[in-house]
Amino acid sequence: MAAYESAVDFEDYFPSMIVRLGAEGFIGELCNGFQLLMDCEKGLITFESLKRNSFLLGLQDMADDEFACMLQEGDLDGDGNLNQLEFCILMFRLSPGLMDGSKQWVQSEVDHVMI
Repeated sequence: MAAYESAVDFEDYFPSMIVRLGAEGFIGELCNGFQLLMDCEKGLITFESLKRNSFLLGLQDMADDEFACMLQEGDLDGDGNLNQLEFCILMFRLSPGLMDGSKQWVQSEVDHVMI
């Protein structure tokens, strides 16, 4: 029996979102995404809340171990969940376009604030 392999391809819209929304607006949208996926009582994205809300991302057919890997990838403090900062950092890390252009966007935002 062949091993089950799942590959989900995502198109990276984050760079175009930053251009359209600006850095502050983009961070606001990331925070809105966190709010959609989090467990309201805990204020964290948990395994259960990610699995329960996976249909919002079109990921309802993912296996439990794939959800666990997603959480593990972003869990910086080792609690098994994602807080808002961990979620935002993970989103930046998973976007090649953001990683490539982050210095440029940060400098642009700093220049805007300094004016």
